[in-house]
This record gives sequence, C-alpha cells and structure tokens, in this order.
Amino acid sequence: MNTVLATTEVPLPPASGAWREGDPPGRRQWHIRENPLPLEAGGELPGVRIAFETWGRLAPDRSNAVLVLHALTGDSHAAGPAEPGHPTPGWWDGLIGTGLALNTDRWFVVAPNVLGGCQGSTGPASLTPDGHYWGGNFPFVTQRDQVAAEADLADTLGIDRWALVVGGSMGGMRALEWAVSHPERTQALLLLATTAAASAEQIAWANIQLHAIRSDPHWRGGDYHGAGPGLGPHAGLGLARRLAHVTYRSEPELQVRFSRAPQGTEDPWTGGRYQVESYLDHHAAKLVRRFDAGSYVTLAEAMNSHDVGRGRGGTSAALSRVTAKTLVAGVDSDRLYPLSQQAELAAGIPTADHVRVVESPSGHDGFLIEVEQVAALVRELVDQSVF
Repeated sequence: MNTVLATTEVPLPPASGAWREGDPPGRRQWHIRENPLPLEAGGELPGVRIAFETWGRLAPDRSNAVLVLHALTGDSHAAGPAEPGHPTPGWWDGLIGTGLALNTDRWFVVAPNVLGGCQGSTGPASLTPDGHYWGGNFPFVTQRDQVAAEADLADTLGIDRWALVVGGSMGGMRALEWAVSHPERTQALLLLATTAAASAEQIAWANIQLHAIRSDPHWRGGDYHGAGPGLGPHAGLGLARRLAHVTYRSEPELQVRFSRAPQGTEDPWTGGRYQVESYLDHHAAKLVRRFDAGSYVTLAEAMNSHDVGRGRGGTSAALSRVTAKTLVAGVDSDRLYPLSQQAELAAGIPTADHVRVVESPSGHDGFLIEVEQVAALVRELVDQSVF
C-alpha cells in the first residue's frame, strides 16, 4: 500500500509582486491622465494612471479632504483588512476610520499609490501604450513628478485645497513637496520622520540596495516582468529588503528581541540561523511576493533625488514658501532619518515650531508602529486649524 504524504511546499513567487490587470481591484479606484506628464529631468510619461483609495465623503464645499502619502514599499491601502487585491492590512489602519484621528465621519481621506509604484499606478511593472511592460525603459522620476501626478488626481476629484497633507519617510518627502510646490493647496501639514534633502548616508544605503537588485542575474536590465514564477530578481530584492530593514529598526530593539538566540532548533555553527537572520529572511520573502523590484529601484532613485531646495535658491528659501500650519515629528531612535533632520525642517518652516518627538524603540519604523502617538499629532494639528 502506497502512502501519499501531504506537502507544504510553498509555490514560487511570480516574477513581480506587482498588481496586474485582471487581479482583484480591491478598494482601488483609478485616475487616468489623458495628456502626457512632463518630467522634471526631461521627457514625458504618456497615459499616466494613478491608483487610489478613499474613505469618508467629500463635503459639498470640498473643504474636508485629507491626503495621506505612503512610504517606499507602501501603497494606497492605508486602511482596511487584507482581502483579495490587498495582500496586507492597511499600513495606518489605526489612524483612519470612524472615531479615529482621521475620523472618516468628518474627513474625506485620499491615499494614492505613488507614480512609479507597483500597486495599480503607472510604474515599471505596468504596460506602455503599445502593450509592452515598461520594465527597464521606465523613465527616471522625481518627487516633484510624483506630486504633479497627485495634483492632477486632486484636480479630477475637484479638490482645490487639502485640509491636511500627511506623510512619513518617502511620503513625508512628497508631503513637503506639496507644501512648497503648491502652498495655496496645502492648508495643514504633518511631516513624519523625513528630511529636506536626502543625505549622503541615506543615498549610500540606497545605493547598496540598488546594486543588490541590479546584480541579480534575473534582473535582466529591468526587463523580467514577462518571466515565469521564480524567475524575477527575488534574491536581489530580498537582499535589498534585508539591508533596508536593519536601517529601519534600532540596534537596542534588535538586541532585546533577538540577542544571539538561534532560530528554533537550528544551530548557527552547523549552517543554521540566528533568530535575527530568520526575521530578516521573513521580511525579504514577504516583500518579493507583494512588490516589484523595478518599482523599488525607481522609488529609491526618486528618494535619492529628493532636495526641496533644488532650483529654488536652496533649502531655506524653499522652506520659506510653506504657508500651511505645520507639525514636524521624528522618532527618537531613528538612525536612518535622525531627529537633526526634522529639527532643520522645523527651524526653516515659518509656520512650524519645535520638533515633536515620537518615543519608540523601533527606529525609523516607529512612525508606522506608534499609531497612538501619531494620532495625537494629527488631532493636535486639526484641532488647531480652522477648516
């Protein structure tokens, strides 16, 4: 008698974890820009599409709109459960909803997937007008290009002015660009764990991650999107995620959580892993199934280009343009975007005061983890503002 053993083999991930045509749409809506989008570095993008999600109802006078901007590997799903079309729960789920800081009985909240992203917006994993993947031909885009695409979305929604623009990390870069590029359209501003310009160290960390992805033999110059399962640049993207994740957390937190403990019964002396290695492997495996390596490269390069003072007479001159009521906050244990960078923002923005400090052992990720402290900042800002 033959016995058939059950298998728990995990299927290979697709070449890209991007959302694709035919996938469940989830809560996504789409905005299509019919005209080409001119790009800051030259050239243009034809047929730009932005995926976005909304919560609440837009007031008749359109005065209650809030723009929420995601970080590097985020997307439009800022709130709500994991469901078909959304492989993970909302990344700020405790902030948006009835009775929460962004109370959807009062506010109309909009969260777009960034231009260059991979969850429904135009990016390397999406199709060109002639039906081919953009892949390695996707152009270089900057934070200003991304804000231009978001401004076009706002125009279509009939939103002349955001009551509040909020973002952390890469989302904070775009929030700042909104307030500098469109001060008349930004009434209040919350900047979290972000900076006026990418620093040399931030560029250096990103550069190593970019090399990891581009060194993967399955990268193929960025043209891998039509490949079969397991044939995307998963090793390179996984290495990039492992490195990034270490910079997102703090050394004391990693030591307290993992120390030198082995993973289960594995023996690190005989090829097994430490717990901290298993932790990084877990986050790498999760990302390759829900994200696109080409988008990671595109967005990391956009973050490296971030300099609010570029072409505006320098940082001080650019920050002086901000007219929105502003709160700037950083995380006390953040080693990637240290508090000194938020202090520069607070000192340079005329409508800001001292830096608010989010207390967290979790490093840069504290702006996502410490939801109650972020909620208190949101409430402080909207309660002080007149809408």
